[in-house]
Amino acid sequence: MSVFMDSELTAEERGETAFFRVIPVPLERTVSYGAGTGRGPAAILDASNELERLCAGREPCKDGILTETPLDCDGPMPDVMTRLAQRTEGAARAGRIPVTLGGEHSLTYGAVTGIARALGRPLGLVQIDAHADLRVAYEGELHSHASVMHLLADEGVRLAQFGVRALCAEEVDSRARNGVFWRDAEELVTGGHHKIDLPGDFPDLVYVSFDLDGLDPSQMPATGTPVPGGLGYYQALHLVENALRGRRCIGFDVVELAPDGNAAWDFTAAQIVYRLMANCIDGRK
Repeated sequence: MSVFMDSELTAEERGETAFFRVIPVPLERTVSYGAGTGRGPAAILDASNELERLCAGREPCKDGILTETPLDCDGPMPDVMTRLAQRTEGAARAGRIPVTLGGEHSLTYGAVTGIARALGRPLGLVQIDAHADLRVAYEGELHSHASVMHLLADEGVRLAQFGVRALCAEEVDSRARNGVFWRDAEELVTGGHHKIDLPGDFPDLVYVSFDLDGLDPSQMPATGTPVPGGLGYYQALHLVENALRGRRCIGFDVVELAPDGNAAWDFTAAQIVYRLMANCIDGRK
């Protein structure tokens, strides 16, 4: 089994006391355009062996990174979500940070459900994405990748969306109905914005969901649904980092990598995972 940053970790850093629990989820069930997300977690793990320990002046490796066995993604989607929720709940109850590697975006529901159960406090979710994912049971599937944020909003999770540039009227209405905070890609990119403050009443405990198609296809073409006009690499990371300022990251996922044979995109995804780990250390209380 591949291990995140296998070539860099000491035996102690990869042990049971590790602060980060990496959960590979090779889920590919409701994709509606390009395929390949099932191979995403393995590609990220393989590419991570080329990362350096130092990341933006920080060294998350020192806090430990344990890679768990890949999640069983067979069977009905609700069962998959239950299994993932059990994994993330266990990590959160132990005071660890669940890091879920996708796989398609529908997995965020299971990951957040488990953490919410463990912490028992209101959660906010910061989403980097080309799509709002607020459709209701898209194409008849309750747990569709295009419906994941609708499910979470219905359960009281506060949403903040950055980088969206493909959404429908149903999702516009949902944003208003659910009090979603958002800044879409055209405003962010053309205005060169790297810092957007969240509302003052946004929860202090924040989960980050980083859909790689939030990046512009010139920087991340290896996704199932690349959309032009996306965020830059540093821009997306800076938006997340500013949103987390004064708050605590309690888990995150990186989803929708569809490897196409170019290792550069796998490495980009792995580097984003490690950078987000650094954010979790910054906000630890």
